Amino acid sequence: MNISAPEDLLSRPWLSEYPPGVPADINLNDYANLADFLERAATRYDEAVAYHSLGVEFSYRQLDTYSRRLAAYFQQDLRLRKGDRIALMMPNVLQYPVALFAALRAGLVVVNVNPMFTAPELVALIEDARPRAIVVLETFAATLQRALKTTPVETAIVARIAELQPFLRSLIVDYVVRKKKKHVPAWNIPGSVKFREAMLAHPIGVLRAPVLSRDDIAFLQYTGGTTGAAKAAVLTHGNVLAEVLAAAACMAPFVRPCAETTLVALPMYHAAGLFCQCLSAIQLGMKAVLVINPRDIPALVKDFATHKPSWFGGLNTLFNALLNNATFQQLDFSALRYTLAGGTATQPIVAERWQALTGCAILECYGLSEVAGAATVTPMTRTHFDGCIGAPIPSVIVEIRDAAGAVAPFGEPGEIFIKGPIVMQGYYNQPEETAKVLGEDGFFATGDIGVMDDRGVIKIVERKKDMVLERFPSWLNRLRFPNRRICDS
Repeated sequence: MNISAPEDLLSRPWLSEYPPGVPADINLNDYANLADFLERAATRYDEAVAYHSLGVEFSYRQLDTYSRRLAAYFQQDLRLRKGDRIALMMPNVLQYPVALFAALRAGLVVVNVNPMFTAPELVALIEDARPRAIVVLETFAATLQRALKTTPVETAIVARIAELQPFLRSLIVDYVVRKKKKHVPAWNIPGSVKFREAMLAHPIGVLRAPVLSRDDIAFLQYTGGTTGAAKAAVLTHGNVLAEVLAAAACMAPFVRPCAETTLVALPMYHAAGLFCQCLSAIQLGMKAVLVINPRDIPALVKDFATHKPSWFGGLNTLFNALLNNATFQQLDFSALRYTLAGGTATQPIVAERWQALTGCAILECYGLSEVAGAATVTPMTRTHFDGCIGAPIPSVIVEIRDAAGAVAPFGEPGEIFIKGPIVMQGYYNQPEETAKVLGEDGFFATGDIGVMDDRGVIKIVERKKDMVLERFPSWLNRLRFPNRRICDS
């Protein structure tokens, strides 16, 4: 039990649920911005592996170096300046974290894009966010080409799936992907730039780091919002740092730095996969294994067998698919210590089967893009699934309000309201929509209905949002790389 002052327990009863070592509040003053966050992680963890993707590993030091060099390219060659927007249109590949941190270090605003957007969907996003540049995996470059016929982006940086592989292997994989399997639709974007060349264009000392504060905008994170219409949540460096530090604080007492592996199946362009899992892993010195297509269950099972993750994040449908896989049923799960769930409610029967097979309880979380990811987390000390979404994370306040706007008594249902440093600044260029969900008191109205008990533990009664609505491309469902079999969807 976390020991808190009596007045804290009256206003935040959930603090009594915090395991030892989890603080009531985080200290945002620890970091100036997200670039500072990465640089300190690189110093702390140095040559430990930060990311693994398709047989290639980047250490924390390499991630720091390559993102710094790419940031210099953004500045020097593309003439991008602080506050300019850059879109990232990639699945979970190694180029994503490099481009992400490069953009943040250059002071750019990251616009995450679902790589399975159609051309009209992409046009709508570009016209709204107005990015000056976009980084795209070449498999989706044909879609970008169609979009660029009607809406402008100054520069497209195109990544190849195998370009970070050793040279000979990259040639072989490229040949198979392009010529034999024909997984890369023909595309032609005049003036496009190769990702690897951009990443290596400048030495490490060229970057002129802009002055960034926690109040500067870091992301335009597109979300369905509370009305279902696509809009971008404006998230600052401080918003994202608060989410990452609070989520990591909930996990830290149970993490062995540089000795943990997290399997990242949730998409990195989504708040749950990026802020809650990948960036929290950076804070904690974990190795993050990127899963390019979680619907490829045989490949995902192979990742489980090969990497033996100690942490795994997923959602109900993914857990169910794994449980129904005969090979998965035969794996050794002795390394798996924690399983976190979000997006949609986990069915009790799925949670029971998961724990019976893996010996690991499913711990539910709850959040939205508007609060940079998770707002509540089930304590890591829970040994069984209970259908609750846990308690508010450090520095976050949650209220359950009735139809009149008053705080509902314990056990009574009402709308979930969230307040704290994780709450967005508003919806980009949509003040009327912002006013509908952000009150003058700083609380964000989620539109979801829940109940809170006298311990501060929350249960969802009616959920109006699903955090992960995912589509995956057919080429990823057929790709072989190496020793991976990917099924048709």
